[in-house]
Amino acid sequence: MIDWNQIDTVLLDMDGTLLDLHFDNHFWLQHVPKRFAETHAVTLDQAKARLYEHYKSIEGTLEWYCVDHWSQALGLDIALLKAEVNHLIAVHPHVVDFLEAMRHLGKRVVLVTNAHQKSLKLKMERTQLHGYFDAVVCAHDLRLPKEHADFWDTFQQIEPFDKQRTLFVDDSPTVLAAARRYGIGSLLAVLKPDSRSPAKAAGEFDAIHDFSEIIPV
Repeated sequence: MIDWNQIDTVLLDMDGTLLDLHFDNHFWLQHVPKRFAETHAVTLDQAKARLYEHYKSIEGTLEWYCVDHWSQALGLDIALLKAEVNHLIAVHPHVVDFLEAMRHLGKRVVLVTNAHQKSLKLKMERTQLHGYFDAVVCAHDLRLPKEHADFWDTFQQIEPFDKQRTLFVDDSPTVLAAARRYGIGSLLAVLKPDSRSPAKAAGEFDAIHDFSEIIPV
């Protein structure tokens, strides 16, 4: 699927790509509504209805990924609530093998995430993956989500790369489409970001079930 002789830089998303999205889905769809209902004295169904509407209204924006935004908007300590269920944070199969293979080949590996700094810190502490990256770029530091066209111009200024000799792996078709418009040469989607949910349709992008499919032999 990939000619590694033609790749110098590997850009990797975190949630759903390297890490199992089950943690995030459980957190936002189950744990936060439960705590919201308890804190604000509403039923769980009422909490879910209010929260899901709010989620949808800012999906794809930087605020959607912002721990501080949600703490203020919901009257909850989101960082603390994430710590309550951090045992669900898990690395997808074959990710470490892939990262070790990239190190062996001498590729520059960069984590590129929309996750808020507090979420990033929690997940790196839990998974101990941080040592595998040559750089970590958080969209909140750039003040733009990866879905935004200007993100990639700003990213290029702080982390220069040759578009045609770069592989970018992400579980979001919207993000991949933005990267394609920017001109990144090799793009891969992840078919099963959440290990406990059905695989997604591949759509217009080449896709993998897990990283074993692209580990160089």
